Amino acid sequence: MSFSDCLSDLLCGEDSSDIFSGESPGCSTDLESHDFEEESSIASFIEDERNFVPGFDYLSRFQSQSLDASAREESVAWILKVQAYCGFQPLTAYLSVNYLDRFLYSRRLPTDGWPWQLLSVACLSLAAKMEEPLVPSLLDLQVEGARYIFEPRTVRRMELLVLSVLDWRLRSITPFSFTGFFACKLDPTGDYIGFLISRATEIILSNIKEASFLKYRPSSIAAAAILCAASDIPNLSLFNPEHAESWCDGLSKDKIIGCYRLMQDLVLDNSQRKPTKVLLPQLRVTIRARTRSSGSDSSSSSSSSSYKRRKLNNCLWAVDDKGSSK
Repeated sequence: MSFSDCLSDLLCGEDSSDIFSGESPGCSTDLESHDFEEESSIASFIEDERNFVPGFDYLSRFQSQSLDASAREESVAWILKVQAYCGFQPLTAYLSVNYLDRFLYSRRLPTDGWPWQLLSVACLSLAAKMEEPLVPSLLDLQVEGARYIFEPRTVRRMELLVLSVLDWRLRSITPFSFTGFFACKLDPTGDYIGFLISRATEIILSNIKEASFLKYRPSSIAAAAILCAASDIPNLSLFNPEHAESWCDGLSKDKIIGCYRLMQDLVLDNSQRKPTKVLLPQLRVTIRARTRSSGSDSSSSSSSSSYKRRKLNNCLWAVDDKGSSK
């Protein structure tokens, strides 16, 4: 084989006139295909989101006082406080609350305050491990306003219980899975997309403590938050919320409108409220697992005087299928 024959295999077979003609016949097709694929992905999220939220009767348990709404609100407030203190992403805070709600739907906690705190720490720790590049130690995670301080081994055992209850499904679908897509639908020019996403994120986190939003799925919450954010922009404030249903297949107009109205009321109420900072006392909680040895560690009484030491015998409680603790 000659040298010229070897080079012929490397030559491009395309016509140079096609390359330099300035036409790109496949470009528009590729863009349309990308838009179709993105919308299909969002539609699949809407279809699957029901698998990552508590059951439909979860809200009614708070309304009937079967579950303590004030305890949930306090737990969520602590999660948001730590998220701001540690500089975590908004998604980390939302996932923490999502894990907490899904756990509470399947397992009933004792009414005493410390189990709620332990659950909050475990859920936040798991969410941080999922989303954050740098995760504080389990002790450092509890420094901001925690009423109880748990030993790392106690938190890790609670993490395993949460993972078991959630069937290890931590990659949840949240409102943040939709906000970017919905912002583009509302503002096709792209002039205000950054503001819409940022403002919607702020609205979602500010209302996450409210149990009333538990009846709405993430897609409806995201659409309502984008609509509320648009009301701050004169060019977009005239958008009819009823048209948001057309953004993607599977959206419910009634759910979006209901969530949007509730969100508007709470955003207005929150803007009229002055934030108050509540300082909570800290208690260091040491929980000893049962051992066969009858001896006790005499050095356990030498803890720092800045904490009151409280000993609880059972590190983790067992919960049967009927929801009772033992």
